Amino acid sequence: MRIVVTNCNTTQEMTEEIVRGARAAAGPGTTVTGLTPAWGPESAEGWLDSHLSAAAVIDLLRTYDGPPYDAVVMAGFGEHGREGVRELVDVPVVDITEAAAHLACLLGRRYGVVTTLQRSCGQIEDSLELAGVGRNCAAVVGTGLSVLDLGEEDRERTEAAFLVAAEQACRAGAEVLVLGCAGMTGLEQVVGEKLGLPVVDGVAAAVKLAESLVTLGLTTSRAGSYAKPVPKKRVWGRPTG
Repeated sequence: MRIVVTNCNTTQEMTEEIVRGARAAAGPGTTVTGLTPAWGPESAEGWLDSHLSAAAVIDLLRTYDGPPYDAVVMAGFGEHGREGVRELVDVPVVDITEAAAHLACLLGRRYGVVTTLQRSCGQIEDSLELAGVGRNCAAVVGTGLSVLDLGEEDRERTEAAFLVAAEQACRAGAEVLVLGCAGMTGLEQVVGEKLGLPVVDGVAAAVKLAESLVTLGLTTSRAGSYAKPVPKKRVWGRPTG
C-alpha cells in the first residue's frame, strides 16, 4: 500500500518531519511518500494562506507523475482543500483535522485542540463543523507559537506552550486533546504522560484511517457532493497568451 502525504506549505523540512511521523504510524507493507507544493506559503496561518495552500496542493496532486498511490493524507490542520481533492482523485482522501477529531470522539465525550497562533482557531472551528465533529469540541486554543517556531531546536519551549494551552482546553471541558498542527507531530506521548490524558496526533490518525479504508476497499462516494468535476475549460496559473 502506498500513501501520499501532502504538506500544506512549501517548507521541505516540515514535510520531512511529517513523513517521519507518518512512517512511524504506518503498518508493515505501507509506503509513505511526502509531497511538498512547488508554490504557496512557507507556512499556513490564516485564511489567505489556507486558500492559497489549498490551490497549491490541488495543483500538486493534479500534476503528480510518481508511482500510483492508494490514499492521500492531507497534512494541514484546519486548512482548506480536502473537498476539492476528493473530487479530483479516485482514492480515499483523509484530512488530519477530521481524522484526529473522529478518533478523539472515540476516546472521550469532548475534545480540545491545541494549535499554533490564535488567528487559526476560528478556521479550525469551521473545519471541524464542516466535517461534522464540531459539536464535540470543547475549545480550540492557540499556543502563540507560529508554525515555523515548532522546529526540533526548541522542543522544550513548544512543550511548555502546549501544556499551558492544554490546561486552558481542559478547563473548558476537554477530556481528550488533539495536536492542532502537523508540525506538532511527536509531542503526543510526552504531553499525554504529563497531562494524564489521551493526546491524538492528526498525522498518525489520518495514516491509520487511510490504511483502514484501503484495506476495506472503500473510497469516496461519487453519488453526489464528491462527484467528479464537471468537464470544462480550466486555466491553471497565469494565462500565457
